[in-house]
Amino acid sequence: MLAALRGLPRAVWLLGLISLVNDSASELIYPLIPLFLASVLAAGPRALGLIEGIAEATASLLKLVSGVLVDRTRRARPWILAGYGLAGVARPAIALVASWPWLLVLRFADRLGKGLRTSPRDALLAASVAPERRGLAFGVHRGMDNAGAVLGPLLAALLLAIGVPLRHLFLWAGVPGVACMLLALGLREPPATIQPASGGAWRPTRIPVPLRRYLLVVALFTLGNSSNMFLLLRARELGVPQAAVPLLWAAVSAVAALGSAPLSALSDRWGRRGLLLTGYLAYAAVYLAMALLRAGGAWLPGLFAFYGLFLAATEGVEKALVADLAEPGGQGTAFGWFNLTTGVALLPASLVFGWIYQGVSATAAFLFSAACALAAAALLPLVAPGRAPMTGAAA
Repeated sequence: MLAALRGLPRAVWLLGLISLVNDSASELIYPLIPLFLASVLAAGPRALGLIEGIAEATASLLKLVSGVLVDRTRRARPWILAGYGLAGVARPAIALVASWPWLLVLRFADRLGKGLRTSPRDALLAASVAPERRGLAFGVHRGMDNAGAVLGPLLAALLLAIGVPLRHLFLWAGVPGVACMLLALGLREPPATIQPASGGAWRPTRIPVPLRRYLLVVALFTLGNSSNMFLLLRARELGVPQAAVPLLWAAVSAVAALGSAPLSALSDRWGRRGLLLTGYLAYAAVYLAMALLRAGGAWLPGLFAFYGLFLAATEGVEKALVADLAEPGGQGTAFGWFNLTTGVALLPASLVFGWIYQGVSATAAFLFSAACALAAAALLPLVAPGRAPMTGAAA
């Protein structure tokens, strides 16, 4: 394992470091938004669902556009720089908002930046390693990304504990935002070894059939995978102190950071499907537990840590499978369709979850998400290949 990690190219580590720094800024504010929305802007779960759903889903269209443009031009760096720059401005600006519609605008701008950079970044990462090492590469990237997600909530918890006003905390997100842009300037384009893809990739009918089937399963799972902010909101309702809410999310990210590389590397040897299936079942178990809870307890951090295992077993493997199923020269477009599918499904996911949460009950909302995860787990073995492609020396 150590030898395999040392053999990864510079681009994998630099992209991972950029994601670490960026996520430390993103996750500094992420667990605070439900608190900010409820205690400062006086809005409820429906507004939270609308904000998160629209911000994620609308920006997802740009993920397809940027992915197709990467395949056509063979250039990823400009889109990556623009995406991180836009997010670096939008996050600290949240400190200035006085009503939830302005929060929606800035969350949209933040996610728009993610739409610009995500597919080009994933395509650049996939192009940097051989197919038989994609699981490890994406796992390392997700692990470093989640390490940033540990640092951000820890800093948020520290600042809350020493009495920094909630609104002022958003200004701190500007510091890692600047550092992220400086690091991104060091990215280099890989050598162009494949001709640009054709324009037909825009049409869904041109997506390879195995990838199209996989995207249908991803869409079903994502329909129940509403914003993680609802988990934090539920934890607060179960009696978790305000200052401890970021610590719960830090525990999730710590488990995901430690588990992403080894679990994703296993998919290079044993196949992607089994790990994805395990992750979907873990997600269903967590949401079933959250549906049935009536009060918090000492074991609640353990439940959130178990949720981190779901992230570790799925985030890197999902993207490695997309690269496996993509056509030669079409990885940017494949990631664009993947990101579009997950992003568009997040709109009804967060909206429906928010409406059920507030209009019926938290129990009903969490049961709905668990049911979607179980349905996706049942369909996954029918549509997704079990093994990663083996080429070169690995074959």
